[in-house]
Amino acid sequence: MARMKLMTKAIEKKAQKQFPMGSDMEQMVVAKFFNPTGGWTWYLMNQDPNDTDYLWGIVKGFEVEVGSFSLSELTNFRGQFGLGIERDRFFKPMKAKDVFKALNEGKHI
Repeated sequence: MARMKLMTKAIEKKAQKQFPMGSDMEQMVVAKFFNPTGGWTWYLMNQDPNDTDYLWGIVKGFEVEVGSFSLSELTNFRGQFGLGIERDRFFKPMKAKDVFKALNEGKHI
């Protein structure tokens, strides 16, 4: 079975353009990654253009938090049934502050 490509050139371009914004919640979430056999989800805000493994965004795991995560860890992760992390191909970019608020209200994004 072919593995899903988590990052496209378009996503990388948007994420890297926002890197100078750091943790500013006015920026857009440009991609959503999820574990199809678990409850964790990562919402990508930006990516370091000089270290493309370094991603920043909102993480919904045991709680909702903002922080860094690693592209290589997402890419190499294998969960139940050997399934990896997937990208939500139907996710529409939205403001980080709106994603954060909705997740903290228990809504599904």
